[in-house]
Amino acid sequence: ELLGPDYTWSTEAYRRGPLQNGTLSGDLIIKGYGDPFLVTERFWLFLLALRDRGVGDIEGALVLDSSHFEAQPGRPGDFDGKPYRVYNAIPDALTLNFQSTEFRMVPDAEIDAVRLTTMPPLANLSLENGLRLVSGPCRSEHRYPEFDIDSGQNGARVRLTGSVALDCDDLSLNRLTLPASTHLYGGFQALWSELGGQFDGTLRPGRVGPDDVLLYRQSSPPLSDLMRGMNKFSNNFMTRQLLLTLGAESGGPPATLVKGRAAIQSWLDSHDLKLPELVLDNGAGLSRDTRISAAGLARLLQVGYRSPYMPEFISSLPLAALDGTMRRRLKKDAIAGRAHVKTGSLRNVSAMAGYLTLPGGNRRIVVALINHPGIRHWQGWEIQDAVLRWAYDQE
Repeated sequence: ELLGPDYTWSTEAYRRGPLQNGTLSGDLIIKGYGDPFLVTERFWLFLLALRDRGVGDIEGALVLDSSHFEAQPGRPGDFDGKPYRVYNAIPDALTLNFQSTEFRMVPDAEIDAVRLTTMPPLANLSLENGLRLVSGPCRSEHRYPEFDIDSGQNGARVRLTGSVALDCDDLSLNRLTLPASTHLYGGFQALWSELGGQFDGTLRPGRVGPDDVLLYRQSSPPLSDLMRGMNKFSNNFMTRQLLLTLGAESGGPPATLVKGRAAIQSWLDSHDLKLPELVLDNGAGLSRDTRISAAGLARLLQVGYRSPYMPEFISSLPLAALDGTMRRRLKKDAIAGRAHVKTGSLRNVSAMAGYLTLPGGNRRIVVALINHPGIRHWQGWEIQDAVLRWAYDQE
């Protein structure tokens, strides 16, 4: 409602220096505005557009402008001590592929080895392939190789060890390997070379200046499209980017968490939603401070149901037995395909909230927030599924 379903994020490229006969005698500047979905293929199209505009040999530096967001405090491992897990990515106004590096492992019988590549390709990431190809069925241990990383100032060395069975389909492992700017720098170097461009320059932070010349502006897909991936698969990074975007749009750049929280509080006030128990932290579930009551969340969902954008909102929620985080649940149940439910879990926490369509066509809001020492995710699912079945029978 605050941004509109057609809202898009921009990423811009500028030149600092003359461009003649395909040679940029100066710096290339890329400025980000918080696009949460600047994935590898869209960044490739962004760079292809620069090639189409005559940029070939870049003699200066790559300057990355992330000033639209205030630098966020903390490090990826602060929440749970797992700094390489992709859900721990720190927001940034300019980031590639959720800051995630996908390690693709393809068993190849012809060479009796496992092919190992990354997406995006990263020129500043050195790969050591310690994977063994073995015969037999594909087992769970083949999907999770040992991951070791040695990080440097401008790059990293990664070694994967373990075994992959010949019967395995193509496997992948996603990890954080480099900070946002260094990650994008490595991706730029590799993709620019693949596109036939020349660049041997350094990485430098900076800002777009008044004399810099705009080369190209790329827009993201609209918010209504991005919400599906965000909610269906609980993409914490995207929701954190969204909170900061709300802050920038309402309070002006640079975006801060304080501005983002203020924008949400203003929206709650405009709908007369009084939630005194509400605590917003970083915009995602990765917090031990974030909280809301079940009743408060149900009232919020009532407002969402009355919104003019209700269809877009509900369709973004995981659908029981069919997609997202609910795709494996309630498959042989009457509720299959009838519950749009957002899920969430942490250690000692399991939660769900959403809409349930009853046999007669009426809808109910169902919320279950479970906080209990030692609860496992499957135990939370069983309780939630029982609540959904009970609600389904109450028409």
